[in-house]
Amino acid sequence: MEKFFKLKENGTDVRTEVTAGVTTFLAMVYILAVNPNILSASGMNSAAVFTATAVSAGFATLIMAFYANYPVALASGMGLNAYFAFSVCVPMAKAGIQDPWKIALAAVLCEGIIFILLSLTQFREKLVNDIPMNLKYGITSGIGLFIVIVGLKGAGIVIGDQSTLVTMGKVGSPEFVLAMIGLIIIAVLHHYRVKGDILIGILATWILGIIAQGAGWYKVDIDAGVYSLIPSFAGGFLPAKMNLFAFDFDWIGTHVMDFVVIVFSFLFVDIFDTAGTLIGVASKGNLLDENGKLPRAKQALLSDAIGTVAGACMGTSTVTSYVESSAGVASGGRTGLTSLTTGVLFFVSLLLSPIFLAIPSFATTPALLWVGLLMLSSVKNMVFDTDTDLADVVSGFMAIVMMPFTYSIANGIMFGMLSWVLLKLLTGKAKEINGIMWICFFLFVARIITLVV
Repeated sequence: MEKFFKLKENGTDVRTEVTAGVTTFLAMVYILAVNPNILSASGMNSAAVFTATAVSAGFATLIMAFYANYPVALASGMGLNAYFAFSVCVPMAKAGIQDPWKIALAAVLCEGIIFILLSLTQFREKLVNDIPMNLKYGITSGIGLFIVIVGLKGAGIVIGDQSTLVTMGKVGSPEFVLAMIGLIIIAVLHHYRVKGDILIGILATWILGIIAQGAGWYKVDIDAGVYSLIPSFAGGFLPAKMNLFAFDFDWIGTHVMDFVVIVFSFLFVDIFDTAGTLIGVASKGNLLDENGKLPRAKQALLSDAIGTVAGACMGTSTVTSYVESSAGVASGGRTGLTSLTTGVLFFVSLLLSPIFLAIPSFATTPALLWVGLLMLSSVKNMVFDTDTDLADVVSGFMAIVMMPFTYSIANGIMFGMLSWVLLKLLTGKAKEINGIMWICFFLFVARIITLVV
């Protein structure tokens, strides 16, 4: 392991890497419960989706581990699965199209193939490396805030409100209280430099939740989406069969442009979510080189693309790099051994799914809040002096604010890049715009047009 993953060179050891891998897994294991629920709206069998989600995540994460040697885990992407189900499949089903999810899977397959080709042409690698440093730090900080709002929402600490958009949830709820206690636990453990502080915080919060359920404070109400925290093995251990190669290309022949739009939408969100995630995770783990570039970016991006194709073939929505990998990086993960651990756990989850699915979102909230705090610290490296380069200042700021407030990493990157190019043009610095930023600019303009139309 030392020779293959170069542990000493990266300042880590086996224990730290394994702990980080478990932490990453626990921070993103919610996808095994959420993805089947979301994709079932498209008409897919939730049990088959669960199997496909676990297997594709394990497969793609192992590729990242062995090929790219990065502590980045992959799984079916949040947001992309909602687009798959509610923006593509549900309207088709209402139009009388049978099994629209097969068409959507075909679109994901095509998207993944295009990704592979782009990775081979080094477009995606240049995308990661040629983004201005101030914008990179802004993306990292924005992802930190995005993670925070995801965590706060998961514990009901922040809820929607018609008058103020968002407001504070029920302070006395067990989810709210236990999530806050979990954050304090992680902070105290970090103060005393306890290894695996984030992982311990997740498990401690879950155990406290089980105690609360036994005491009658945490009340199970399935109709309200409040499930038991105690694992149930009533359904057995054997995983369901996947929908292998369940593609429908017949519809495409008479709806070419509609299909192109679907593929582009998947492609757009995935490519920039992945770029933002890799930049954010690598920056937080000090994995960027002295020039701010990501070594082995091509391998990391190609691993992501292969994961997307594999996921489509297995019967799940777009597989992409997970920002929750930051939890493992914050725990000390620096190499592919972290990803190897996470990938293996995804395969193990096929047999122990009742245990993993019993971990509630409020138990992972403390981890997400702590990681968000750590990632937001990148803001101290940013330049905010408006008397210097306005393009750098404004683009970094837009990346920070648009990610959490539009609930999209891709939107933050879009507005950051658009503002950077426009301000370079308007301030007489067009010569400083490199080729990759021009390409991104026109892609985002095209995206804006599709949103307006």
